[in-house]
Amino acid sequence: MNDCNVVSWTTMISIDKEDAVSLFNEMRLDGVYPNDVTFVGLIHAISIRKLVEGGEMIHGFCIKTGFLSKNNVCNSLITMYAKFESMNDSIKVFEELNSREIISWNALISGYAQNRLCQDALKTFLVATMESKPNNYTFGSVLSAIGDAQDISLKFGQRCHSSLIKLGLVTDPIIAGALLDMYAKRGSICESKRVFSETPHKSQFAWTAIISAYAGHGDYDSVIELFKKMEKEGLRPDSVTFLSILTACSKKGMVEMGRHLFHSMVKDYHIEPSPQHYSSMVDMLGRAGKLEEAEELMSQIPGQPGFSLLQSLLGACRIHGNVEMAERVADTLMRLEPMESGSFVLMSNLYAEKGDWEMVAKVRKGMRDKGVRKEVGYSWVDTGDADGSLYLHGLSSGDTSHPQSGEICRMAKCLGLEMKILRENMWETKSLKMDSFLRPSLRRLESVHVKLQ
Repeated sequence: MNDCNVVSWTTMISIDKEDAVSLFNEMRLDGVYPNDVTFVGLIHAISIRKLVEGGEMIHGFCIKTGFLSKNNVCNSLITMYAKFESMNDSIKVFEELNSREIISWNALISGYAQNRLCQDALKTFLVATMESKPNNYTFGSVLSAIGDAQDISLKFGQRCHSSLIKLGLVTDPIIAGALLDMYAKRGSICESKRVFSETPHKSQFAWTAIISAYAGHGDYDSVIELFKKMEKEGLRPDSVTFLSILTACSKKGMVEMGRHLFHSMVKDYHIEPSPQHYSSMVDMLGRAGKLEEAEELMSQIPGQPGFSLLQSLLGACRIHGNVEMAERVADTLMRLEPMESGSFVLMSNLYAEKGDWEMVAKVRKGMRDKGVRKEVGYSWVDTGDADGSLYLHGLSSGDTSHPQSGEICRMAKCLGLEMKILRENMWETKSLKMDSFLRPSLRRLESVHVKLQ
């Protein structure tokens, strides 16, 4: 094209994400002035490639040229900073908006959800519903946050579900997928199944979500059955679908099926395996005791193996007692994440199981010298407060932070005593039943013995 105008330049920038910044600079040299749509395409390309410096530069350019008065440009910047994991910058852009439409609220809620700031996503959603009318994307983002949250009550997800039924949005493909995914992650697989069965038009996303739900609960048979039905419906599985199926194969120990599906994903569906797919395969082989094959597969991964993949292999080494391989993997893990306690704990446990107490002491000393602390494990309980709080209370071993911790401990002791009494009664009942079952047989034996005499 000899005479490129703003539309043609914008189209090229939007299409060619790899060279979007270079094209933008050429556009300026060509004397063509960008519009708001140009910046939306450019910022999207920068977000995908995570070009932080480039994003900050374009933000500055937008300030100088007055494009921050355009809501679509600001919304793109909010999303961009969220992808850069810089939510403070997203908030700054949001707060400088002249008018806040639902799309802007959606960008902020989605940003919080993506960065696992689930309580912030929920609080923002509550404010947004008072200022604007929420749409399917608003609910989709907050349901995603509730699904990922450990500290938000499932009651809020149920309230969102009720609101969606009233608004007539529950059959929307985005909403249906978000609902069944939320219920599955929070342990309500029956609710996920009900949402799926009530969805009239089951999209590829809905099928993937329900397969992921059953895979998360270790139901291999249901996963395979649903996958076959999905294929019969003519819907093409994506990388997430295959990741869920491979996870189910791993948990069930179905190595041959896992291998078959992995190769099918590559050859039949032309899906490039991600580090997560390789990690799932390594985990599957490791659980089955095929440690050498798992290590060989790990060496074929382009680039350096990820932390989660190495942890999977180390866990398998511990299960099957392979100290030599475990030491190699742990050494790599400790170089990658020197302050992560998991590798130290697994190695300490492995040495303890082998009776090598000298190495156990050495590993623990290494943790102390480096200042590595074992991460505290938390349980979450829905206290059902009278004030209607939707947040859960987190507790750990020996925790006394709750204002009613004394009452909680006393109740726990009472429950423990009741469980002990019930257990003793159960054994007594079993003993009596066994006694009554054996008594006639003993009498018959005695009579036979008398006759023989």
